[in-house]
Amino acid sequence: QVQLVESGGGLVQAGGSLRLSCAASGRTNSRYAMGWFRQAPGKERELIAAITWSGLSTYYADSVKGRFTISRDNAKNTVYLQMNSLKPEDTAVYYCAARDDPLRSTSDEKYDYWGQGTQVTVSS
Repeated sequence: QVQLVESGGGLVQAGGSLRLSCAASGRTNSRYAMGWFRQAPGKERELIAAITWSGLSTYYADSVKGRFTISRDNAKNTVYLQMNSLKPEDTAVYYCAARDDPLRSTSDEKYDYWGQGTQVTVSS
């Protein structure tokens, strides 16, 4: 089992930045790909960024491409999401997820462990 805990969410004005962190604990000796998802009220959960275990390959949804950056520090068992140029439409609960596979996936069904989520609110 892997436990994931997100942090770094909060309230920010449009155009501002936040950095989310996701710390993993438990069975962290496996090679996990990681993803960041978000879910806004009344909307389906969507994958916005993913990264392979090696960190060499990343994926971004079109809605965040060029503004968000996913990265990881395997020595610290932590994955990050740097969010710049935030927009009100980025308001959502953000979740990190781990996939028990070194390769990333764009399907939320492929992720095995989930954090509890952290709220990001962007005011206009």
